[in-house]
Amino acid sequence: MTSTDDLARRLDDLDRIEAIKQLKHRYWRACDGKDPNGFRRCFIRSGARIDYGPLGAFDDATPMTRIIEQVALHRVDGQYVILDMHHGLHPDITLTSATTATGRWTLKFRQVNLLDRTELLMTGEYDDEYQIEDGEWKMSASTLTPRWSLRRPLGEDTVVTPVPADHRRGGFA
Repeated sequence: MTSTDDLARRLDDLDRIEAIKQLKHRYWRACDGKDPNGFRRCFIRSGARIDYGPLGAFDDATPMTRIIEQVALHRVDGQYVILDMHHGLHPDITLTSATTATGRWTLKFRQVNLLDRTELLMTGEYDDEYQIEDGEWKMSASTLTPRWSLRRPLGEDTVVTPVPADHRRGGFA
């Protein structure tokens, strides 16, 4: 039979795991919503280790935030030209203490690049570390290991309808 204390501890653990999942979903939503500040808020204030392969490896989240600003916010004739879609699957979260955890996620990524008229499909695995900072879960390390990718040209008859850059409902500014 399970004691009340044991049930309370298990519920607390589930709450912490759910908070970490929500953090990672905010992270992907910020990436897709072209929200560099939201992206930055997902990481600890200073010293987050990030290794995103071809995008670079950093000892803090701020340089990666600058890349997001340069790439995701790039516009031509007022329209965004890089359109991203991140889907995270198969979360495997391990609480390592009351204030730290590790996590693995599978990424499904799709990007439409209107500059070179290509579509990129990619899958990979995230290995993350989390810690509580100022009462909230934040990422302290994130490594993306690509598994495979496919880049193909958009056909001449392909019509891509980007959301206007001033459309706020979708998170774009």
